[in-house]
Amino acid sequence: MEIQAFAPSRIDLAGGTLDVYPLYLFEDGGITVNMGISIGSHIRLVPRADSEIHLVSEDTATAQSAVSVDDLELGGPLDLMARVIKFYRPATGLEVYSRNDAPHGSGLGASSSLLISLSGALRELNKVTDVTDEQMVQYGSRLEAQNIRVPTGRQDYCAAIYGGLNAIWFEVEGDRVEPLAVSEKFIAALEELLVLSFTGETHFSGTSNWNMMKMYIENQGTTVANMKMIKQTALAMREACQDEDLDHLAQLLDQEWQNRRRLAEGVSTPQIERLMSAARENGARASKICGSGGGGCMITLAAPGASEAVIAALESHGAQHLPYTIHREGLTVTNT
Repeated sequence: MEIQAFAPSRIDLAGGTLDVYPLYLFEDGGITVNMGISIGSHIRLVPRADSEIHLVSEDTATAQSAVSVDDLELGGPLDLMARVIKFYRPATGLEVYSRNDAPHGSGLGASSSLLISLSGALRELNKVTDVTDEQMVQYGSRLEAQNIRVPTGRQDYCAAIYGGLNAIWFEVEGDRVEPLAVSEKFIAALEELLVLSFTGETHFSGTSNWNMMKMYIENQGTTVANMKMIKQTALAMREACQDEDLDHLAQLLDQEWQNRRRLAEGVSTPQIERLMSAARENGARASKICGSGGGGCMITLAAPGASEAVIAALESHGAQHLPYTIHREGLTVTNT
């Protein structure tokens, strides 16, 4: 028997950071608009006849082994995988192989898609019926918080489980995923015109999110006002997607970026500014960094017919173009 799982990473269009607990409570609820993409995380589980656990990260060439689940040590380079294994506690020994499509430090929620992919595979292995998708989001955010030691957002887990284009609401009662019913023509337009690239600078969302939360709580500068504007932009982005209005979407992408870059020092960098300028000079209508900023991946909405010129300009300034499609299914698990 072998179990394989895939979970998409995400592109966030608007409302990032509003998914971090308890920040969204301070704003009377948060909303994030994102979409799951074909760049994601792959897991392969191979049960063993003994109790040994063998973890292998194929993209980082890292491995870890233990004689049993109880002996699996935390704190190493595969800490997140080890925590998920120890939490779900498989009844048999395992060989676990992971592979992530995204560059390291991409800002696409790659660690969250890895966590959901592994969690889904273990749920299938254990034949668990009482762990819902919603619970996997809760468990995942808590396990990752233990891993990175700062508060985590939850939008990434939702994209990994559900895929597609969604408005995700973060409320007192819990999270609510609202699939946005759009046409295949609109999806195709996004896939053609919304260019995804890696800036070449790695990104760590935990530190940025923590800095933003700290500044919000201490009411430093314009952080609170900017966060309120980010929420309003996200609400408008939901409507723009529902209306399939690319002109409005372009305006809101730029608005989201202008709000975000004022949140904290380091959200933008000289390299990010160079890339955005080069893209704009070659037909880009708007650009924003994925996640909380500081590096990682960038999305750029090109004008019709300008995608190739925008990609060429980005690559000439050191960015890596990342082709993708919108992943409709979300988490997929197969048992062979």
